[in-house]
Amino acid sequence: MILLICGSLRAGSGNAAVLATAGRFAESKSYAGLADLPHFNPDEDVEPLHPAVVTLRAEIAAADAVLICTPEYAGGLPGSFKNLLDWTVGGGEVYGKPVAWINAASVAAPTGAADAHNSLRKVLTYAGALIVDEACARIPVPRHAVAEGEVTDPDLRGRIAVAVRRLLEGAKA
Repeated sequence: MILLICGSLRAGSGNAAVLATAGRFAESKSYAGLADLPHFNPDEDVEPLHPAVVTLRAEIAAADAVLICTPEYAGGLPGSFKNLLDWTVGGGEVYGKPVAWINAASVAAPTGAADAHNSLRKVLTYAGALIVDEACARIPVPRHAVAEGEVTDPDLRGRIAVAVRRLLEGAKA
């Protein structure tokens, strides 16, 4: 089972649409607690943990792999998503876990979200995740290619399916 984690809290997010589409190609679960996580504080990373942190860590632990799609804000990861990543370091659930991401930034984005994804790689490497490079993909998704919360363009859907397949292959290796 792949855990799908969206780095955007925005309603109608293109990143969420990419993950909803990815969920069509494999057994998956969408993590829905990003907005519920408390601000990370190492002093609070002790029992009893906040219930939202318990849920996050349990969902990561139960997954065979993790697929992320996140936007870039102000040249980096969105603060709420970085907060999620900070909560994953202390628990160890992401250690050795196959992880990949899809960069859905439009070609018009100043850096194409490269800075956010470089930061993501740095944090996940630090946390000991097994980054499946073959599954990490840049698939620019324009707004007109999204309807009813999913990517509708057949070519883009195919590229998302390939990334999911490669992540699953990486999880089995």
